[in-house]
Amino acid sequence: MPGAPRAPGVRVAALAVLAGALLLAYRPAGRGQEPVQSGARVVRAAAVAAIDGGYEPAAEDPRPGPTPTLATGVPSVQPRYVPGEVIVKFLPSTVPEAAARHLRALGVRALTRPRFAGADVLELEPGADPEAVARALAARPDVEYAQASYLRQPLFVPNDPYFAQQWNLAILNMARAWDINDGATDAVVVAVIDSGVAFADLEVDFNARAFRIGERRYPALGALELPFAAAPDLAGPGRFVAPYDFVWGDEYPLDFDGHGTHVAGTVGQLTDNGVGVAGVAFNVRIMPLKVIGGPWDFIFGALDECCGATDMAVAEAVRHAVLHGARVINLSLGGPSESPLIVDALRHAVDRGAFVAIAAGNEFGVGNVPIHPAASGARIDGVMSVGAVNHRLARASYSSVGRYVEVAAPGGDLDPPADHSPSAVLQQTLDYRAIRTFRLPPERYGPPRFDVLRIVGVHGTSMAAPHVAGLAAMLMTQGITDPAAIEAAIKYFAVDLGPPGRDAEFGYGLINPHATLRGFGLSR
Repeated sequence: MPGAPRAPGVRVAALAVLAGALLLAYRPAGRGQEPVQSGARVVRAAAVAAIDGGYEPAAEDPRPGPTPTLATGVPSVQPRYVPGEVIVKFLPSTVPEAAARHLRALGVRALTRPRFAGADVLELEPGADPEAVARALAARPDVEYAQASYLRQPLFVPNDPYFAQQWNLAILNMARAWDINDGATDAVVVAVIDSGVAFADLEVDFNARAFRIGERRYPALGALELPFAAAPDLAGPGRFVAPYDFVWGDEYPLDFDGHGTHVAGTVGQLTDNGVGVAGVAFNVRIMPLKVIGGPWDFIFGALDECCGATDMAVAEAVRHAVLHGARVINLSLGGPSESPLIVDALRHAVDRGAFVAIAAGNEFGVGNVPIHPAASGARIDGVMSVGAVNHRLARASYSSVGRYVEVAAPGGDLDPPADHSPSAVLQQTLDYRAIRTFRLPPERYGPPRFDVLRIVGVHGTSMAAPHVAGLAAMLMTQGITDPAAIEAAIKYFAVDLGPPGRDAEFGYGLINPHATLRGFGLSR
């Protein structure tokens, strides 16, 4: 399926078989690993020592930059959805042969049923319009919903390079909150559904293909053996639970981008260890789930289109998280189109006792289009949409505004204070200079390194949401385990900003960990 991540699943061999014999003929979707070709990888445990570069402002280069495309002339316009793919959920009473006939008439040539998502993926004939097919299917009485396979993007904004301390934790008064609750406990698992996490020491074999960015053509690097290292200030014994990569379809959700590692750090960076920076709920366990494919996933052949997270991957990851014991889920990603598939997965998560924090979006300066799944998920009690404030407790300039914004948390801003103190959210993540070699001119382009980590400042509602996820994990240890009750508590104790009462910029206000935790007694 063009552009789709290689997530595990099963495929109906032919719709004709479904219609004629009423039999579902499934076959695995797996791939070979040796010899390593484009789109495959070989992973080995290795004693890779992470290079911890500490803090250096010059290491930060967060500008998104242009999108790589295949050197064969694929247009460099990033699609809003996976071409040739539609997601559909049939009602249980659907008659298989009638559905199959209608699917063929719409140009559907195959059907895949992923393990976790609770819906089907339809592969279309070349040239078919996914949104038109989805509208036609949604009108059928035997279909609960249908949608194109929209792509979600990580929600971060470029930051100022000068930073020195974690102002974000100071304005939340986290030191006093930790006096009440000592960073939650390892009984709580927080799923970080993102670009992966620097969670393991590994060596990985890839095959890097040629690509282009605009008119620049980059050569194929061919066979590569690359080092990966766990983030020293995040990893620890038993820290990571049930990792999975929905881009590559294996148990190694390696971060090629740095976004997911940064987000995981805000949730639970190791604290009071004399190293690096602090996190909100520093005793929790973390479930790294990779759904966002980035430029290196594309260059290594896991993606046919660059870049983003498919709705199916996000929905599968949410359901995987709940199935494997996550009590809190963080989604620092989004896109402009609503996805009933993801909303369905969010309801499933809340029904099974998991709280979800979602970044509200960074679209204020570019039309303020509502961002999903935050805008749609906010209608569910136990799912919270999080906007961003800056160091002055003003709405961050990029932070989306709308009735769906429920609370605000520190996300940083582009305008530093007059005294040049930091304006970014600080965490340890991959060194952008070591991983973004595709930003260099073709003659200087070379293999990346994923074992070099630094303390980096980033802005965005992506950085705001994990503060709420961390607070939810701490409330779990206070005995407030119902997701709707956690949402109600966070709203009740929020510090009202802007006009009195709830508003479209801050929702109920800035989260207040100390007051929220104090309102429910000591955890120890």
